[in-house]
Amino acid sequence: MKILFANPPWWDGWGIKYGIVPFRMAGYRAGSRWPHMAVTLSFPGCPMPYDAVPYPLFMGYAAAYVKAQTGVEVVFRDSLARRESYSQFYRYVAREQFDYIFIESGTPAWPHDREIVLKLHQLSPASKIVITGPITVEKSSEILATMPVTACIKGEYEKNAVLVIQGCTGILEHNFMTEEEMNLAPSPMYDLATIRRYYDRNPRGGVFPHLQVWSSRGCPHKCIFCVWPATMTGVDPDGKGKRMVRYYHPEHLEPFIREMVAKFGFKSIYFDDDTFNLGNRHTMEICAMMRRIGLPWGAMCRTDSISMDVWKEMRASGCYGVKLGFESGNQDVVDNIVHKKLDLKYSVEVVRYLKAIGMTVHGTFTIGLPGETPKQMDETLRFAGSLPFDSKQISGAALMDGTPLKALLKNHADQNFNPDNRDENLFDGNKRFRHLIAKLKRTNL
Repeated sequence: MKILFANPPWWDGWGIKYGIVPFRMAGYRAGSRWPHMAVTLSFPGCPMPYDAVPYPLFMGYAAAYVKAQTGVEVVFRDSLARRESYSQFYRYVAREQFDYIFIESGTPAWPHDREIVLKLHQLSPASKIVITGPITVEKSSEILATMPVTACIKGEYEKNAVLVIQGCTGILEHNFMTEEEMNLAPSPMYDLATIRRYYDRNPRGGVFPHLQVWSSRGCPHKCIFCVWPATMTGVDPDGKGKRMVRYYHPEHLEPFIREMVAKFGFKSIYFDDDTFNLGNRHTMEICAMMRRIGLPWGAMCRTDSISMDVWKEMRASGCYGVKLGFESGNQDVVDNIVHKKLDLKYSVEVVRYLKAIGMTVHGTFTIGLPGETPKQMDETLRFAGSLPFDSKQISGAALMDGTPLKALLKNHADQNFNPDNRDENLFDGNKRFRHLIAKLKRTNL
């Protein structure tokens, strides 16, 4: 039996950057919290160095777990990191004729990915196709009814992938790894052709090649638009229940990181957790581990979940920088729309402190949220421009299946919500995003 865990190609049209440089639009799905398309200087069949590509951790862990639990032949192929063309990917699948093909997809990627599923079925009709990822939280029944798909797995998919190979079909509900199981499971599998290509430019300071890892899964916070805690590592799509957090222990992580560094020459580490610094104890444990390993590292963090002394220890143990989510520069939006419950005044102090101790900071913001006004968006722009970020990201709110934001929209629809009435429309994201772009051009943010 042969199993393929595939991250298929996702390419779009051409353009010109800086007036002279041709570029392609490439998609990012598995490994990205928000599947999207972005500019890349790579071309199909021609990867370029320092191209920002996330490592698909859910898929890598699932592939390794299936191999360990079943003993069957398992292949992990990341066509996005390979910068593979469609024809190259299709020829490979047609030649190998896998028994099972697992594909992870999300809301923006699914219109594209459904066409890939149809093509794979045509090329390898005996292959059983399994869909995973955020798209399955709401669309499993539709996918199974209309597509040549054997099973849809909700949430992280190590254990359920084994069940599918053992014969389960249809919709498989969330079946999470316990913290003990996580720490006993094998390290994630890699496509050896791409293992040194994964890279995140932000926060600034990471040395290429760098290794992307998790020190935890899940996040207790309820940000309305956030995908992974709601769909993959939590069972709380409405944002009203309790979300779980499970930690990887240093005893598990350190041998894995040391082995990867020894084999492949990684020069820095990036912890791509939902939220890395959830509490002083866990953060200090990872700091102690990174002191022993001795490589620079960065992480995805919150401003308010550790003490100032722990930030200082992060820096002393080699942390070059962090990503920090603010979402808005208006406290009412942060508290009552985003549900992030983040003190912006305190967060300003943290940013200035991190810069003072020599760390780089990447700030992230979101506009077009339900109920947000143009005035509040302007406050976000001014707030983002007032802080000494090394880099920043200002995005339009994305409506993803399985998130509290999508649940809120569905609730309005159930109550005869009228999207054509501008006074009632809380989700006019496109209009708000056009307003933002105009502001950005005027303020050079």
